[in-house]
Amino acid sequence: MSVFSFRTGLLSPKFEAKLFAVIFTLLWFIVPISGVTGPAYAQERSIADHVREVGIPFSELSDLDRLIDRAGDHRLVLLGEASHGTSEYYSWRAGISKRLMEEKGFDFVIVEGDWPLAFRVNLHVKHLEQDPKDSREALSSFTRWPEWMWRNEEILELISWMHHYNEDRPEWQRAGFYGLDVYAYEQGIRDVLDFLREADGAAADRAERLYGCFSRHPDMNSYLQSVHSSRQHCGDELEEVHGLLEENKEQYMASDSTGFVNVLQSSRMIVFAERHIRGNLEQGPQSWNHRADHFYDAAARLLEQYGENARGIVWAHNTHIGDARATDMRNAGMKNIGQIAREEMGEDHVYAIGFGTYRGEVFAGRQWQGSRELMTVPEAIPGSYEEQIQQAGIPKVLLMFDNPDDHEPLLEPRGNRAIGVVYQPEQDAQQNYVETVMPVRYDAFMFFEETGALDPLD
Repeated sequence: MSVFSFRTGLLSPKFEAKLFAVIFTLLWFIVPISGVTGPAYAQERSIADHVREVGIPFSELSDLDRLIDRAGDHRLVLLGEASHGTSEYYSWRAGISKRLMEEKGFDFVIVEGDWPLAFRVNLHVKHLEQDPKDSREALSSFTRWPEWMWRNEEILELISWMHHYNEDRPEWQRAGFYGLDVYAYEQGIRDVLDFLREADGAAADRAERLYGCFSRHPDMNSYLQSVHSSRQHCGDELEEVHGLLEENKEQYMASDSTGFVNVLQSSRMIVFAERHIRGNLEQGPQSWNHRADHFYDAAARLLEQYGENARGIVWAHNTHIGDARATDMRNAGMKNIGQIAREEMGEDHVYAIGFGTYRGEVFAGRQWQGSRELMTVPEAIPGSYEEQIQQAGIPKVLLMFDNPDDHEPLLEPRGNRAIGVVYQPEQDAQQNYVETVMPVRYDAFMFFEETGALDPLD
């Protein structure tokens, strides 16, 4: 089949147009036209020149007016990061989030933190009865490793601002703060049972029996060993608890609407957490994808809860918010919220902004559950997006990809740095780059030549 008529019906027209631009560029590299290897020449001469030509230098939030106007037209704005321990990513995402809430009427921020723990912060920022009175105290709920991701000065400043922003607003207009992740499922189970003991004793007894299938295991490994040996899992029992809450929604909302919003989503989070854990027994990307499904589910349900015209902001790693179909994640069968949101909501309703750095410092651990260390982020590897953009000589630059065809020099797949909570800087070149087509993966990209580490609260 000719590449020039490759419509599949599986992708949206907009995404197929983007993909076509990438394929055309790759063919242009492979097949000389009239004896001239034009694109190779164009790429060699123009990546830095292209960034100088179309990039928007920034040093203050006011320099991002065009980005705010463009992103503000969407229902869901996805704000990425290239690490979980970099100050600039947090402070600039906070600044963008404030402007979207204040100027464009966005309703909530939902972050790559656990739902039950973030909901306690939500009580604070929305001035609800149970709220902690102090923003620092509100963040003390984030006790699970890596604590520095949310217990830091950058988040404290955002939470304090949201608390003040909501102060004189009607309750239904107050902006909320929530979590996407699945790892605090034990706290979620406690919250569900505590709520039901107050609202419906018989339902609480039933839920406790059903949850016992899962909660009797002291940790993830114990549960996996049980499933592996018995070939039986607890997924049906966990879904039954969620169904019980859904069936009695009217009664429970009347009893405690705020508490019910928390435990209803907690019960869904527990379902996805079990799937995510159990996915580790399967070959392939299932574990990752179940977590990605919850990321989207949590954001989509909040949009539904806030109403027809609701709009939200997602904070998560670039590997989550940048469309997986424009990376080598696609080859591994992995999806993410960036892909799912575009597919489910339509690309015109989703705006993804990636973040990256050329060099700097970062907080991370050398192993899972390891101690927090201040690490040096080495200069980006030759040929990566970060190295190529750095050559333009602009310390902070914003690239906006309204039309990927306008960014031909950036359409060749290349590495895009991705640092996790576990990081070995000496292995950066081998382990920390995702093959990417940047103008298709993101709608915009914010580049920092040099970044610093977060400022933890403790």
